[in-house]
This record gives sequence, structure tokens and C-alpha cells, in this order.
Amino acid sequence: MNRRPFLSLSRRQILRGLLASTALGVTRLTAGCTASGDSSGNTASSGGDDLAIGFIYVGPKDDYGYNQSHAIGAAAMAEIPGIKIVEEASVPETNAVQEAMRSAIELDDAKVLFPTSFGYFDPHILKLAEEFPEVQFFHCGSLYDDRVHPPNVGSYFAYIDEAQYIAGIVAGQTTQTDKLGFIAAKPIPQVLRNINSFTRGARSVNPKATIRVIFTGEWSLPVKESEAANSMADRGIDVITCHVDSPKVVMETAEKRGIYSSGYHTDQSALAPKGYLTGAEWDWSSIYIQYAKDFLAGKTLMNGGIPHLLRGGLSDRFCNLSPYGPAVSETTRADADAVKEKFLADEMVIYQGEIKDNTGKVRIPAEKQYEQKAIELEQMDWLIEGVEGKVAG
Repeated sequence: MNRRPFLSLSRRQILRGLLASTALGVTRLTAGCTASGDSSGNTASSGGDDLAIGFIYVGPKDDYGYNQSHAIGAAAMAEIPGIKIVEEASVPETNAVQEAMRSAIELDDAKVLFPTSFGYFDPHILKLAEEFPEVQFFHCGSLYDDRVHPPNVGSYFAYIDEAQYIAGIVAGQTTQTDKLGFIAAKPIPQVLRNINSFTRGARSVNPKATIRVIFTGEWSLPVKESEAANSMADRGIDVITCHVDSPKVVMETAEKRGIYSSGYHTDQSALAPKGYLTGAEWDWSSIYIQYAKDFLAGKTLMNGGIPHLLRGGLSDRFCNLSPYGPAVSETTRADADAVKEKFLADEMVIYQGEIKDNTGKVRIPAEKQYEQKAIELEQMDWLIEGVEGKVAG
């Protein structure tokens, strides 16, 4: 006998249906009436006068990666009096995120939204920003353009490739085969910039080092990530890093294969206690706390109190470097720390010419350099000399 599958609806979907079917037309429920910690990942604190701020994640909040890093930052923001946080996890980069944003606004009275995943921006955030001009939308990683984007949209990001450059130094001095591996999700500018900066760091101390890159095609594909890591180990690659939503599988696979790993997003040293070298970490807490203070002071994107484009690196505490693992020598630690000090003093330039891509084309002439804030770096669509792989995947 055929059975009808259970219909799984989130609390917000149910409430939206109830509102739509109510003849009296109730427009919203206050966040103080919502439950905390339901199965969809929604949380909210009480306090009817508090400013409701919504966070939306593409994956689980405990993924040892990108989503967890943002959830840590949201938790830090929640500690500020006058702020309450509403969260929804595992929301795909489809129209589902529009539903999640609309629900946060209409049901939880959110006045500020942080939809954190790259694919949320266009068209989803842009569409909702037009629909709700009084709500502020902050997206992680997009390139805001005031000529075409609504005034209630902002963009923030960290120059985490500074930490990746240092991690590359550690990898380049630790490898015994001169073969490094980089497992990446999608060839978007932020990912390509991390690959290239990691490569620049590695080859600054080990010109013989090569970096094999494999694109999986999606932010979270654990099976493909495991297959890629094992394939790299089979090829003699002895240091692996990644840019996927959750590095957990990559770190654990590298540890099982007895090779080194370099983390991303958060500290993954517990997943690879022997082979973990270091990693590039976000520090969203500092960014979100400052945003919260600005909101409470009455500053907005629309009144010019908050910049539409916010960027920062190691010196701004937007990112950090994971502690060194036991496999990192004292000499390597000292060399990496010396470069870190240059970044902290804003004296380091990663992209100083001449720089060629991996087809031999000159991308940055000898007389030119791009500092971290250069827009050209946020439009990167090429892989640097020393990388084995193609942008197309």
C-alpha cells in the first residue's frame, strides 16, 4: 500500500499559512512570542522593545565551518543589551531564502537581516530589499554597486586571504613532496583569491611548490570532498586545504591518510590533532558587535551612518590565524609570524607584479600592485602560476 510522505513544515511556514487564512488580516507576530531552538534552527530571545536581527545560514550552525563561524558571531551580537537574534539554518540558495527573509520580517519584526551565503544575494536579497525598503539587508561577500543596488543593501567581508597567504607559507615549508592540494566549492572570485593567495604564500618560501585544485561544484558535498582528498593523497600531495562550507570531511580524511591539513572558517585542530598545521579563520564577532552598536545608535545604511561596503583584514580583526599544530617547526612558526606582523602593520602587499596566471598570461605587470582593497581582486577570475587546475572546474 502506498503511503503519503509526511509533510515537513517549519514553524514560520505554518504561521505564515495561518496569517494568510485569517480574515482579520493579522500582519505579524512579535519575536517575543516565538519559540527558541525549534527543529528548523530558529531561535529568538524575548524582549518586545529589542531590535530583532535575523541570521540565515545555508547549512547547519555546527558544521565546523562557514555557517558555524557566522553563528558564533551572531551569538556575540546577542550578548549586547537591546538586541535579539532570530536564526534559520539549512536554507538553500533558492526562493526558500526569500521565504525565510520574509518570515523574519513579518513574523519576527526583524529590521535587519544577515543572509550569509553567497548565492542569497542575486536575485533573492535584491528582490526582498525592493519589497521592504525600511529593512536593512547585509550580505557577506557581494560587491555593492550604488548605481544599481537598493540603498538598504550593504556588503561586508574580510580579507581572509591574508591568513591564507600565511597558511601557504606554513604549508610550503612543511611539505616534503612539494605537492599541495586545494579542494574548492565554486570558482567565484572569493574562492579564487584564496587559492591564489595560499599559492603566493607557499611559493614565496618554496618556489618548487605546486598546488592541485579540484572544484566540487557545490558548497557542501561531503562525498566529493572525501574523494578529492583521497585522490590528492594518492597523487603524493602531503598538505591539503580547502574552501568549502564545512572542512570537516577534508580535515578528517587528511588525518586518516597521514598527511597534513590546513583549515578554513574556524579552528579545526580537534579534527586532525597530528596533521593540522594552521588555518584561516573569520572573526565575525568583531564585525557583528560593531554593527549592533551602530544600529542601536540610530545609524543605518539609508541615512549614511553605516557604509554600504565594509572590508577589513588581520589588522582590523576581521580574520585570524589558527594556532600552529605540533607538526609546524619553530623556524616555520617564526617565518610565518614575521609575515603576520607585516599584515598587522598594513605593510604587506600580496599582489605585487609581475604576476602570471597558470596559462602564462601576465595578469599584473611588474610596475603595478593591487592592495587588499583593490576592487580588481574582488573580480578575480583566474588561477595563478603554480596552480594545476582550471577555473571551469
